[in-house]
Amino acid sequence: MYFPVTSPSATGQLVGAVTSTTSSSTCSSPTDQLVEFRAGSYDCLTSWGDALFELADAVLCTPGRVSSVPALSLDPAFRRSHGSLYKGLQKGEVDPGQARELLVRSRPNWPLVYAVDASAWPRCDAETSPGRGFYHSASRHSAGQPIVAGWDYQWVPQVNFEPDSWTAPLDVTRIPPDADATRATVDQVRQVVATLPQDATVPMFVFDAGYDPAGLTYGLEGTRAQVLVRLRGDRVFYAEPPGQPRRSGRAGRPRRHGHRFKLSDPSTAPRTDAEASLEDRRYGKVRVRAWYNLHPCLPKRGPWAGDGRPPIVRGDIIRIDVERLPKPSSRANNKTLWLWWSGPGEPDLELCLNAYLHRFDLEHTYRFVKNTLGWTTPSLRTPEQADRWTWLVLGTYNQLRLARGIIEDVRLPWEKPRDPAKLTPGRARRGFPGLRAIIGTPANPPKSQRPGPGRPKGTCRPPRTRYPVIKKAA
Repeated sequence: MYFPVTSPSATGQLVGAVTSTTSSSTCSSPTDQLVEFRAGSYDCLTSWGDALFELADAVLCTPGRVSSVPALSLDPAFRRSHGSLYKGLQKGEVDPGQARELLVRSRPNWPLVYAVDASAWPRCDAETSPGRGFYHSASRHSAGQPIVAGWDYQWVPQVNFEPDSWTAPLDVTRIPPDADATRATVDQVRQVVATLPQDATVPMFVFDAGYDPAGLTYGLEGTRAQVLVRLRGDRVFYAEPPGQPRRSGRAGRPRRHGHRFKLSDPSTAPRTDAEASLEDRRYGKVRVRAWYNLHPCLPKRGPWAGDGRPPIVRGDIIRIDVERLPKPSSRANNKTLWLWWSGPGEPDLELCLNAYLHRFDLEHTYRFVKNTLGWTTPSLRTPEQADRWTWLVLGTYNQLRLARGIIEDVRLPWEKPRDPAKLTPGRARRGFPGLRAIIGTPANPPKSQRPGPGRPKGTCRPPRTRYPVIKKAA
């Protein structure tokens, strides 16, 4: 779904090339911004930085999709032997805090709306890889179930309200299978908010239906952030209890819940507190309604288990109704969408609508980094190596975003010419080798062109330790 809104991006400029207000210096051109970002990325590599940086350049310059990581050592952008490739991923170090600050400084001048979602790195047969868990997968199945064994990474990209597939990833973190997902998400959101400028608009973080709205709201209490979460259509919420005091002589504690509002029963809906109407060419008339200051009845289990009663977590309920669907199907023919909003102030209904609809731009980013940049292609053994490779892929994607508009359009014979400022990530990657030849690289040349001696003959390593897949208890 796409609904037109006023976008702060300027026409004719490089999309994503506007630096943050916290930056100490401003660049004079998009090319200078890209060069500065590449130099900052090199500084984030605290160990084996030359090999890791040239590995990232090989990902950007190799023709076609990345189907084999060892084959990247054959690209001219990687001037070292294939042994340096493995040692860089094994012994290299990436400073996540410094990388996060660099990404925030180079973030685009888009609305402060951030999509939060997790994607699994399948490692089903990697018995020697620790820290694996079972995660949902829509494309791969195991024993007839849509689950895979692997690592789970949660991305936080900034989304744009333009009809394209670009996002601006700012942070990524691996969530261990034995960790609390809600608590880990709260910590990640707080890290991102801490790096954002405090004098700008309050950022909004958008989640899908798999996240706990009450847990996120409770965990982010006091944080300068808005939370927007999709709700199931069968949820039940309550208004504040009536303010009349209990009659004298009646026993019992004061009421905690007031009017019962069942989302699937329109007759229980209270009076709306805000409403907006929009017109869209794809969905026809769009009606948005909101009810303020509602709360769910939290059970005494999970995060709310323990002594005492669960807290009262208040938020706003938003209902979106569309006149028609662009592609109605038997599986998803629901014209009603429910959202939970919480944060300082009152919700902007039009902003909430566009924010949730463009949350799915992250799916295009996942598809590109997996199928083209080869994010989940390497057969790495340890999760620490996967963390380094993930940060490299995240940096390469942001380089393409900064380079859009200054890259020459290298199109195929059957493709139509496009404005360089409107290139897709795939077409921007085709022209990056020519741009790299002009801007150069901050990596130092290799000290020796001869390959290393390798493993001595006759050496034998003991069998590696096997790690079972961690099954998270209910």
